[in-house]
Formats: sequence, structure tokens, C-alpha cells
Amino acid sequence: MDTKLKLAIQKSGRLYEDSMRLLKECGIDISNGVNKLKADATNFPIEVYFLRDDDIPQYVEDAVADIGFVGENVVYEKKKKVEVIEKLGFGKCRLSIAVNKNETYNDVSSLANKKIATSYPVILGDFLKGKNIEAEIHEISGSVEIAPGIGLANAICDLVSSGSTLFMNGLKETETILQSQAVLIRNQQLPVEKLKLIDRLLFRIQSVKKAKNNKYILLNAPNEKLDEIIGLLPGMKSPTVLPLAEQGWSSVHSVLNENEFWDIIEQLKAAGAQGILVVPIEKMIV
Repeated sequence: MDTKLKLAIQKSGRLYEDSMRLLKECGIDISNGVNKLKADATNFPIEVYFLRDDDIPQYVEDAVADIGFVGENVVYEKKKKVEVIEKLGFGKCRLSIAVNKNETYNDVSSLANKKIATSYPVILGDFLKGKNIEAEIHEISGSVEIAPGIGLANAICDLVSSGSTLFMNGLKETETILQSQAVLIRNQQLPVEKLKLIDRLLFRIQSVKKAKNNKYILLNAPNEKLDEIIGLLPGMKSPTVLPLAEQGWSSVHSVLNENEFWDIIEQLKAAGAQGILVVPIEKMIV
């Protein structure tokens, strides 16, 4: 029987589409019919299980699934015996405490003896314990942000993306407990054959992530400014320099990280670079 990786992903919701997109970008073709709970890849030894996100850590711990794509917040809340092996770069949010926007809030000590509503009692409890704060945790599921407005709690602890939901409910964000994103988790006791398949999958995931974080640039540089311009370009190793048909000019090719892209582009322009082209990278193997 052929060895296959069993991957659990969220069956619906905020991480489903990004998880499926990542698999596609990794060159893995999954045919997922409507309401199917399991689907096989046609070109990679992997089968995908579509599950509730809260259940994924348990399924991975129990080896029903070998690996899973799931939010860090779920991993740390469930406290299952699984290993986080890669941050996936999507599903980013934060787990934060919020209070009424008109309430005076100085620091975390302001939470003492308050009632805090949350769907994440474990993470919140660990946070309060670490700060030596005594507070009452009121566990609820769904619509946590309305709890202060109906008198159920003095504060909430919930996932925040843009903060618009808090604003609409008259709340302000005061403490960030956890910066969360989707991660790849695995069972801690997998055979060597499956660990090798995970390494192959990780290689593809990391190549896709590197490509998203970098841009390929091409520019024309006057030869008298070439050394200065090359000095501004970190690249993967060193820039590629090719002579142009026009005397005294060269074409320079390099890769820039998204985080420093605009600062370096401005410096290149100031140094005399012209005709700068920017091209997205589909995959990046280093």
C-alpha cells in the first residue's frame, strides 16, 4: 500500500480558501466535491480531510490526520500534543482584550476583579496568571463582542482583524495576548516515510512563501553608477549584470524583499537607475 500523508484543513470559514489556494500554489491538485469530507490529490501522495477547525489539533494528536493547517490560536487553546513546524503566512489576526470605549484603562491591572467574556479561556487564563491578575473568566462561544453591552461582562477577549467589529460595539482594544496566523502542525510520532513526505511538502510551501515575500526587478543603469547601484541590491547572492546595446549602459537583475522594496527603489532612482520593471515571482527556490 502506498504511503500517503493525511492532511486536515478547515472545512469552511476563514482558513479554508487560503489553505486550498496554498495547496494549489504548491502544485497539488485537490478535487473537492460539494460536502465531501475527504479528497485525494491526483499528483502528490496526500489526502485531505475537511474538518471543524477546533477539532483539527485533536485529530492530529490521535493520528487520524498526520498534519493539519490550523490557526495558532486553536493550537494554543486546545493544548494538544502536536508540533508546530511552519507558519503559513495567512489567516493573520490577534487575540486581544477589549473594554468599553469610555472606560479608563491604564494597564493590565485594570482587569483585576473584572468579568471577562471569551471563547479562549485557556489562553486568557494563562495570560492573567502570568500577570498575577485575578479576574473572572466567562466562557461563551460566538458574538463575544456583545457581552459588555448586555451586562454579561466588563471586558472581552476575542480575535481581532481590523478592529471594526469592536468599534461598532463600542469597544476599544487594550491588550494583545497573541499574534496568530495559520500554521502547519504534525503528529509527534510519525514514521520515517511520512516525515520524508512532510519535508517534500515543506519545501514547496517555503518556496511559495519566499516568492510572495520577494519581487524580481530589472533596471537600466549607467555604467559610471553601476557599483553604487549594485551596492543597494542585496539579491539572493549578487545581482545579474548584462551589457545593453547602448554603450555605457547595463541591465541589472535582482530580487528585493517586500519589506524593504520601496525604500530601495527610491534609492535606486536617486542613484540614476532607469526603466525599473517589477515582476512577481511564482516560486523561489534557494
